[in-house]
Amino acid sequence: MTTLILVPVAVPVLASIACAALRWNRAAAWTGVVSAALILAAAIGLAVGVARSGPVTAWGGSLRVDALSAFMLLVIGAVGVLSAVGSPAHLRAEIAAGRASARTATRHGVLVQLFLAAMVLAVLAADLGVLWVAVEATTIVTAFLVGQRRTRAAVEAAWKYVVICSAGIALALLGTFLLNYASAHAPGDAGLDLAGLAEHAAGLDPGVTRIAVALLVLGFGTKAGLAPLHAWLPDAHSQAPAPVSALMSGVLLSVAFYAILRVKAIADVALGTGFARALLVVMALASLAVAASLLLAQRDYKRMLAYSSIEHLGLVALGAAIGGPAALAAALLHVLGHGLAKGVLFLGAGRVLQLTGTSRIDEVRGLAARQPVLAGAMALGVLALIGLPPFSLFASELGIARAGFSGPLGWATAVALVLVLVIAAALVGHTARMLLGEPDSAAVPRLPRSTGIALIGGLLACAVLGVTAGPLETLLRLAADAVVGAR
Repeated sequence: MTTLILVPVAVPVLASIACAALRWNRAAAWTGVVSAALILAAAIGLAVGVARSGPVTAWGGSLRVDALSAFMLLVIGAVGVLSAVGSPAHLRAEIAAGRASARTATRHGVLVQLFLAAMVLAVLAADLGVLWVAVEATTIVTAFLVGQRRTRAAVEAAWKYVVICSAGIALALLGTFLLNYASAHAPGDAGLDLAGLAEHAAGLDPGVTRIAVALLVLGFGTKAGLAPLHAWLPDAHSQAPAPVSALMSGVLLSVAFYAILRVKAIADVALGTGFARALLVVMALASLAVAASLLLAQRDYKRMLAYSSIEHLGLVALGAAIGGPAALAAALLHVLGHGLAKGVLFLGAGRVLQLTGTSRIDEVRGLAARQPVLAGAMALGVLALIGLPPFSLFASELGIARAGFSGPLGWATAVALVLVLVIAAALVGHTARMLLGEPDSAAVPRLPRSTGIALIGGLLACAVLGVTAGPLETLLRLAADAVVGAR
């Protein structure tokens, strides 16, 4: 088990070196798939071990895996596999169209592997400071991926991403310093060790801790795409290559929210449940309101998916605010379901962009007649996003709603559901206009087999999770206990 913890960190680092050495060829193109598959396999092994024997540490206590970390590793691995399987065909099409070169593809492979390594380090870090460094590292790496096409819009989106996220992460850094100060003047000498902070949180100075928690939640909330510092997300997601958008939406936002959950576990013991709950409710409802208002008249289908990400992280924040094992387990299931569905949709959107040359909704018509498999995957992906059965987002949204109405946040849950209905109507309306209608007479190439496998595989996984969580039920319960168990 101790050695297994190092695998998901070491594999993507080694894969990035391999991608740089091999340059762009068939072997390098599929190195990412092997890397993501090994991360997923290690995550499964760690999840099984943690469920049986409890948390495990490695590397002198610098890395720690509990049920919450293991679950997030599963999310990284699962969405990483989807993105990796769809990447070679996407890059080949970009090179054939003259929008990328072999050098661009090589750089893409190296940066994506470093991106995965940084996210894995974030969820395995036993120390809040290391967690902060890993989250900041994802900003540096993905800024180059967002601006990969080097168009004016892509470069502008990359700079906007860097400026806003760096401002948010700077707030989180200040919060980290303050929490370290509170820890230094409290019994237990926990430092920034996450488990130690949670154990000795009752001794933290309430005034300093309150300011620290507010800064940390706002800072990491920026990286999670939550309002009010969400403005980077639509631009970055719409300009990044499709496989990168899938990783950013499906994994990066969730990893940032994982950091918020760790802070919440400390805050609830030190300050009571009300403080973090109030912060998260405001950010959740603000995020849902922003997504609903801007989706109604949206004209760009990649930005449409980006605003949907803000919506779903808002729902995850609402589940965390409601608190309790049931709500937190539902929120975590929502993280995985959203990652799978959004991975499918961004890969599909990338293929639509390559076929049509436009990201405008009103310029795409008759997709169902031209590309039935692609259109079917997009349609099912949107149905999954709006929470229809049998997909897992139906079960997770239902779990969040039930927990919300049975607790003190029934009013917030009711407001959230109204906004979710508005968002669902907007998503269905925009998608229907793209899929239906009279197609043009232009011939289109067939959907690459690897892309089809990624789309269908992601949808099947999301549907299976909606029917039964299976072995994940125990892991979800333990992961929720990792957040609330310290109370």
